[in-house]
Amino acid sequence: MDDTTPTPSPTRTRRRRWPIVLGVIAALFLVIGFVSRTPSPVGHWTSAEGRDEFHDTYRTAMADLPVPDATLDVRTDYGIVRAYRFEGEADRAEPLVLLPGRASASPVWADNLPHLLRVGDVYTLDLLGEPGMSVQDRPIVDDDDQADWLHQTLDGLPESEFHLVGLSIGGWTAANLATRQPEGIASLTLVEPVFVFDDMPLGTIVRSLPASLPWLPKSWRDGFNSYTAGGAPVEDVPVARMIEAGMAHYSLRLPQPSRISEEALSGLDMPVLAVIAGESVMLDSAAAVEVAERALPEGTVRLYPDASHAINGEHPDELAEDIAGFLDAQE
Repeated sequence: MDDTTPTPSPTRTRRRRWPIVLGVIAALFLVIGFVSRTPSPVGHWTSAEGRDEFHDTYRTAMADLPVPDATLDVRTDYGIVRAYRFEGEADRAEPLVLLPGRASASPVWADNLPHLLRVGDVYTLDLLGEPGMSVQDRPIVDDDDQADWLHQTLDGLPESEFHLVGLSIGGWTAANLATRQPEGIASLTLVEPVFVFDDMPLGTIVRSLPASLPWLPKSWRDGFNSYTAGGAPVEDVPVARMIEAGMAHYSLRLPQPSRISEEALSGLDMPVLAVIAGESVMLDSAAAVEVAERALPEGTVRLYPDASHAINGEHPDELAEDIAGFLDAQE
């Protein structure tokens, strides 16, 4: 780690922790998506006013990121995927592609981008079928469809190979693609991925249910979000307002992701970096480390003992340093 990098104060760390984890808790909204279905087969805004509220909060949250060098809307068979391109400092042939967690979209990477841009060029994507600027217009019914839309998105970008970096459900999305359509994937970095190295604990699923209901008091969601972030207090910051607006006004129509098998993981032929939080409530960290070390033929496993599921907001510089070292080792 660069000794000149300022050490964030505990207050600042707690402040940025909760909105990050709010966006990456992954399967929180999967259950509610099944119990509150509407006739619409695709994800959609429940009202024009709700969509406008989200867009306002999204624009405010994006102001915490560097200004993108390009904004791309990539057409796929399942809808239009919003991508932002940021030019990095390092001369690396393959750019990083960042996949966020559930309901968080590109602004969730605000703390990470200044560090990751030292690693190379970066794209951020808003996941299709989630609150964000991507627009779903065809049903995504299974894991194959999830792989298809991401493969088509990468195929629509100018480069031919990419380093995928997935956070929480974004980690599952990246791993799901790699096990089905690995073409063009130079490497995988899976940060606290759900449904990859371990199942979600039952206790977390049970505690998530009240937080997944947008019509219940906000305090119920705040309590769960604090729980997933290692007890950090909930603060009102731009990315949090964006996530809350998405939770309240967007109706998901996505399939329950299948747990990726060890057999599928063992078949990966690209380098994989697995980053696990020791204090995660979204997986059993010891079990996840054991599976990752056993199943990944070209795997590097990093355990952050004191991190929660909000690991990318808690350790942005260390995470970027690990990704840089991992990629440098492949050259």
